Amino acid sequence: MGWFDGKAAVVTGAAMGIGRETARILAAQGAAVMCADVNLEAAAEVVELITDTGGKAAMIKTDVSDPKQCEEMVAATVEAFGSLNLAVNNAGVTTEWYTTVTHPVEEWRRIMSVNIDGVFYCLKYEIPEMLKVGGGSIVNVASILGLVGFETGCAYTAAKHGVVGLTKTAAIEFAQQGVRINAVNPGFIMTPMQTNAGIQTGDETYNYLAGKHPMNRMGDPEEVAYGIAWLLSDEASFLTGISMPIDGGYTAQ
Repeated sequence: MGWFDGKAAVVTGAAMGIGRETARILAAQGAAVMCADVNLEAAAEVVELITDTGGKAAMIKTDVSDPKQCEEMVAATVEAFGSLNLAVNNAGVTTEWYTTVTHPVEEWRRIMSVNIDGVFYCLKYEIPEMLKVGGGSIVNVASILGLVGFETGCAYTAAKHGVVGLTKTAAIEFAQQGVRINAVNPGFIMTPMQTNAGIQTGDETYNYLAGKHPMNRMGDPEEVAYGIAWLLSDEASFLTGISMPIDGGYTAQ
């Protein structure tokens, strides 16, 4: 018996990193998983990984900055699996680091359109489907930069603070209707987002970022994914509206 036997889930940004590991773990715990991502080729690899090990999964191309695509993603999940019980709003983008004064306006809007607008759009369409089946559980992926500031990270930091506030508000609104909504706040995690930016384990940038965590390392995507799965599960049934750091002690300082 798995935590999520008979339940249907959607994971955004499922093609890589935290999203990929989350989709894999949810499926291993019995969920049927819709893998949503703009990179359909990489999402297909996740679906294959899940189905090859006996799990159930499907995929859909989704740009969460487009509310219509978020609506279609939820509808496709219900059509494929019969309901929506679990959701992980993980899709996110980063940018070059700028000060508040030097940050290009168009980059500000791009970061906001995915990292906070996208979470709002997903919640807007996910929650009604969960209410139809008597409840559900949602985890929004924020960041330690949703809890603290970080110089030259104004847009990303502002967006992730927004995710924390949105999570708290939605959690209060639907707490008595059986929908739990929480957030996780990962520290710096070694995902393709980092390696695509040129960061490699042991290099100068890695050591700088690792040194900001009392554990003196960056995290692994799987470590975050297991925290997400636990929050989604009935094991966390009295938790809603929290922002849980998974950060190697970063925010304990």
